[in-house]
Amino acid sequence: MLDELKHFLAIVEHGTFREAARRVHLSQPALTAAMHRLEEHFGARLLHRGRSGAVPTAAGAALVPRARAALAALEDGKRAIEEIEGLHAGEVRVGAGATACTYLLPPILAAFRREHARVRFLLRETTSEEALDGLHAGDLDLAILSEGVRGPRGRRARVLPPTHGLEGVQHDLWRTDPLVLVCAPGVDAATAPHVTFRRGATTRALFERFFPEAEIVMELGSIAAVKGNVRAGVGVALVSENAVIDDLARGLLVRVPDSRTPIVRELRVAHRGVERLPPAAAALREVLLAERKRRPARTRLDRTASS
Repeated sequence: MLDELKHFLAIVEHGTFREAARRVHLSQPALTAAMHRLEEHFGARLLHRGRSGAVPTAAGAALVPRARAALAALEDGKRAIEEIEGLHAGEVRVGAGATACTYLLPPILAAFRREHARVRFLLRETTSEEALDGLHAGDLDLAILSEGVRGPRGRRARVLPPTHGLEGVQHDLWRTDPLVLVCAPGVDAATAPHVTFRRGATTRALFERFFPEAEIVMELGSIAAVKGNVRAGVGVALVSENAVIDDLARGLLVRVPDSRTPIVRELRVAHRGVERLPPAAAALREVLLAERKRRPARTRLDRTASS
């Protein structure tokens, strides 16, 4: 009915079937047939046709503004779709852990926004379990999950609990994230207690798995809180190396040698299927995977963990 509505408005605008047919590139019989179909659809006569031209009936006059509004709304919808498909608009909902949200994703998202300034990001800091639940619920487009770790001498383990398998989602390796022990300079790491994260955090789960007998003095909710207390000399902590690169370089923290580290976890980009991703989310996924390909296949810590 869209073409018929357009043709109807052309007749109303130009006043005659002949002129309207010329403007819409139809023969007069074809235009007449189109109007018959439209009148049958609405069950009412829409045009009076006489020697002086064609004018709308009362029913036709009622249809005119609504036909214009309908066609304008469809055109607006077309523009909105074109903007989204062309990455001139849209929204990406991402769930990731604290390390990814704080240290790994910001430069990538900033570069993406420089290219696609009108794309909106909703970045949610979550545990891997929460991110996986968000994917299944349709609340997230992409999730950065910790799944699979390698300890020294090739010891491998899963991260997600049995209740949170990867069935029903697609996932690709994005990068590896080595976990190391650190403390403040001068701290006796051999006798110092441990500062760690709250239960539910991926790093806490790995800490309990690889350091089951460790004395815990603090359970904190953020990387900043853990680093602040460790820098103050409270104890040692198992943290992502990506979170302490600057602290190590500035001498605020030192690495603690330990046969159980580094613990190298895999960070994976997960989603419910490429075909179900909004265009902006699909584009961000491609950027993340391209960033992985630019990185060395195995870092120094990866090699240490598997040696």
